Parts: sequence; structure tokens; C-alpha cells
Amino acid sequence: MAPVNQPKDKKRERACQQWPEEAKSAGKRKRDYGERGNEKQEKKLFVRKTSKPSGKIGCSGGGFVMRNKRVLSSQLEKRCSIVHYVYQKMLGGSIQAQLRQRLELAFLHSLSSYCLFRRASPFDRRVTCLEWHPTHPSTLAVGSKGGDIILWDCEVLAKTCFIRGIFFGKNEELCLNCWYCSVDVSASCRVVVTGDNVGNVVLLSTSGEEIWKLKLHKKKVTHVEFNSQCEWMFATASVDQTVKIWDLRNMKNKTNFLHLLPHEKPVNAACFSPTHGAKLLSTDQHNEIRVYSSSDWTKPQHLIPHPHRQFQHLTPIKATWHPRYDLIVVGRYPDPKFPGYTLNELRTVDVFDGNTGDMVCQLYDPNASGIISLNKFNPMGDTLASGMGFNILIWNQEEMAAKKHEHLLKAMTDTDMEP
Repeated sequence: MAPVNQPKDKKRERACQQWPEEAKSAGKRKRDYGERGNEKQEKKLFVRKTSKPSGKIGCSGGGFVMRNKRVLSSQLEKRCSIVHYVYQKMLGGSIQAQLRQRLELAFLHSLSSYCLFRRASPFDRRVTCLEWHPTHPSTLAVGSKGGDIILWDCEVLAKTCFIRGIFFGKNEELCLNCWYCSVDVSASCRVVVTGDNVGNVVLLSTSGEEIWKLKLHKKKVTHVEFNSQCEWMFATASVDQTVKIWDLRNMKNKTNFLHLLPHEKPVNAACFSPTHGAKLLSTDQHNEIRVYSSSDWTKPQHLIPHPHRQFQHLTPIKATWHPRYDLIVVGRYPDPKFPGYTLNELRTVDVFDGNTGDMVCQLYDPNASGIISLNKFNPMGDTLASGMGFNILIWNQEEMAAKKHEHLLKAMTDTDMEP
């Protein structure tokens, strides 16, 4: 019997009755897709499938912890492919913001495969600073409490340069009442800015000549940094519980700042976003990370609760930006007094979305369970260096790390070196 044509109203009614079931089944398919991505992970990795309060991370095991995975997977599925954005650009459309967001989501998705690639312990005192080479993405410089510095190409076997420092302890004859605590360089302006332990900020030429010296803070200057997108702007942070933004072209005294950003605790760092320079990230010495925006410097755009309390023999924990995206990376020091603390909470490396203040993922390896004070991505944004006590840690995607390990093992075999 031939099918009978039904009125449009009846067809619409039947379709509406089927939508709830299709929506449910579609939701199940999305969850299964997200779960399938975890089947190949090793036992050392584990994933959180639900978004819980930031403090509740105390789980047994080790490896990688990822938050809001369903949300990220859903966002990735809803977005068009990169090819689609390129096609829109060819047609004259403006796709920069959408493409950047797509690339950021893809990067966050790739973090699920990050693991420890290399580990080195070249110092006899704790790591106090680290910095990647601006044009050689596999080379970094790391300094220690003892004054030693190592230049290390982490992708090449035994390619290091060790510079022995001079450390003056309490029993040394030379007594130093003043020392430098922070430094930054502006290549475009050909100047160096540095802060000392009594609140002075000194501007030098790249040849070492002093241009000016001003007492801009009441106490130790923990961080100085130029804005990479605005050559005349720089920021200073201090244990006097303030961050100040300055105009290099108009320096007179400590009250001549452009903006004063008061904090409730001493401040370890204040970093401008490298992508556009329109945001400032500050880390205090207790449990707060702040994100300020140039649209309104008078109040923080986001206040992010995060446990990273300070004590004397710990390298101060500092949050930093990802070089390509508005992502924040910072080490966690679990605090029993912090809201949401759980027993045996892990000392992870936490990643936050700088636009929302939400935690998006956490890195952890059971072989590196100490307090990770320093974290910084290389200029390419694909490799993370961390400072943990005496140790330097290098994180990379699991697939890339495996290939690099094969290359290093081959190099050791060729040179008859022991691992």
C-alpha cells in the first residue's frame, strides 16, 4: 500500500516527540567519544570527568589530571575545523579571534598526553629562576640559590654550559646588605631594569651604565617586567603588598606611577600577557592569583583562589602566561587551611583559563611529587619547564617525548654513554 501524505502539522508534532530521545542519545554519544580518548592512556595517567571545586584533587595514583573535559570536548565538536576558518579568511571574513580560540581548545585537548620528558639535578642548592632562550625553543637557562647557572639544550644529549656562581653565606667575611632580586631586559629600548631587596629600582643601559636609581617600593622588589607589546610600560611587584605600573618616559619618584594595584599579601610576581600585553597576572605569597585588564586597572578582572603559601626555604611560587594563549600555569602547594582541601592532595601543576579564571587541567607525575615553584612554557608553547627543589623538569606531549627519547638513546649508544 502506498504511503499516505500526512498534514504538515502532524509531521511537526511527531518530529517534536522524537527530539528528546535524539537529544539524549546524542548526549550519550558525546560522552562515549570523550571516554574513548582515555582508553589508550597508561596507568600512570588519570582523568577527572567532572568539574569539582578547585581544592578537591586528592586522588590516589599519579599522572595527568584534566578538568571540564566534557565541556572542552563539546566545544571542540561544536567549532568548525581550521580548514573552515581558513576558507572564511579567503572569502574576506575576519576570523582571527575564532581561529585563536579554536587553536587554544586544540592545545588544551593535547595537554591530556603531556608527561615528563627529562629531569636534571645539576645544582647543590634549590632552583630559583628559569628562562627559555627567545629564539632557540629547546634551550633554557636555570639559576640556583648558590649563584650557579646552567644553559641546557634539553633535546640534545650532554649539551650544557655550567657557570659556577659565588655564594656568600652567613659565615663569609664579606657582608652584603643590598642585593638584586629581579631583572628584565628591553631589547627595543636597549635597557635593563632591576629591583633590589630594599625597594630600589635601577635602570641601566645594556652596556652597564646606570641611568637612574629610584626607591619605588618600601620593601624588597620581587619582580620587574617590561610590557612586550608596549616598550615604555613596565610593572614592579613587592613584598610591601603592592604592584605598580610605570611609564619609562616619565620617572620621578615612587608616587609617579600610572596605576597602583594594592594586594592583601606580599606579591611574588606581576607578568604582562605576552600575546597582547593588555592583561597583568599577579601572584601573592599565600592563596590568591589575580588577573587585571587594561580596560580597568583599578580592580582585578578575576580573583583566583589557589594554595601556594610561602615559607623561607621554598622558592617563591610564581604564575606565568602561556606564550600563545591566555592560559595561566602555576604550581600547587596544598594547604590544609585552604577551602576544599582533601587528605593527600597532590602537588600538581595547575592550568587556568585567563579569560574566565576557571581551572582547565592539572599536570602530575608520581616521580616528581615535590612542590613545583616555577613553571614556564617555551616560546613555541609546546614544552613546559619546571623548577622543583634541586630539580629541573621538562614536560612534553607523550608522543613527542617518546620520539625524543629514542633520539637521545641512539645518541647515547653511538657515544657509548651510560643513561
